[in-house]
Amino acid sequence: MAVEIVVPVLGESVTEATIARWIKQSGDAVKADEPIVELETDKVTVEVPAPASGVLGDLKVAEGDNVEVGALLASIDESGTPAPAKAAPKAEAPKAEAAKVPAPAAAAPKPAPAAPAAAPQPAISMSPAALAAGAPPMPPSVKKLVAENGLDPNAIPASGRGGRLTKADVLDFLASGGKDVFALAEPEADRSEERVKMSRLRRRIAERLKEAQNTAAMLTTFNEVDMTAILAARKEYKDDFEKRHDVRLGFMSFFVKAAIQGLRDVPAVNAQIDGDEVVYKNYYDVGVAVGTENGLVVPIIRNAETLSLAGIEKSIGGFAKKARDGKLSMADMSGLSLIHI
Repeated sequence: MAVEIVVPVLGESVTEATIARWIKQSGDAVKADEPIVELETDKVTVEVPAPASGVLGDLKVAEGDNVEVGALLASIDESGTPAPAKAAPKAEAPKAEAAKVPAPAAAAPKPAPAAPAAAPQPAISMSPAALAAGAPPMPPSVKKLVAENGLDPNAIPASGRGGRLTKADVLDFLASGGKDVFALAEPEADRSEERVKMSRLRRRIAERLKEAQNTAAMLTTFNEVDMTAILAARKEYKDDFEKRHDVRLGFMSFFVKAAIQGLRDVPAVNAQIDGDEVVYKNYYDVGVAVGTENGLVVPIIRNAETLSLAGIEKSIGGFAKKARDGKLSMADMSGLSLIHI
């Protein structure tokens, strides 16, 4: 006898759900009250139990489909036989060893010259001079990044406390082509995005948060940051930086770099909602406030991750000049900028 599995009543005002996951598949043996399928509504995620014991028949709907209350999901055959499990492949029996027949003696061939062993790759390590100077150790994440890219840690300017090399130092070094972290890098044309369809529950949460933003006062929090290392680096390099790049080394370039690193660590902050999809961006557009006689404007530095400190400072300086001259265009200030500094 076949017993139907239908979408149960899901609560007040809830008339529809989405098939989030089939816990059991067609042909599986199931027991009464064992979870069969997971449904997702605007409010909760619920599991639908088996109404009887038996074998699960054909699935009427697929994962991701929307279903209404009372819709048929599948059926259970109480007298059915579970699908046989796939048998593991048998191992071949060892072949009998052939009888050994003495063969006439022959001159043994000369062994081929052994191929020269590959020279071992030198391990990434600190130079003797750095070791003698008592260079601080690198964190595991930095050590891994250095080793993966075959870099010499002594060639990378360190900005961490006590002269330690940070992950941001290595990323800046790689972004600059491994030459000079202060050099101006050319912007790349990578504007790729990744689209992920939101679940019904997440879509409802997004709607509620947006409604709250439109109707309620929002709270701003402030956090203190230890700027000791940045202050020391700026003091040490600002004169040389200005001579080489004809632009002053300010704090905004450090702030932009820190914001980009934060977005890399938490990609969801650098995303937007488009319809029922979350769009994760693999590029970083940062809006930087610039003062004018008429107030603040926020032009956008596009693909800021491709720029070095010098490139960011030049971009900000260029926007400031255009703002003073009243030449900022809509293109300079349009487009999505999730991070404003």
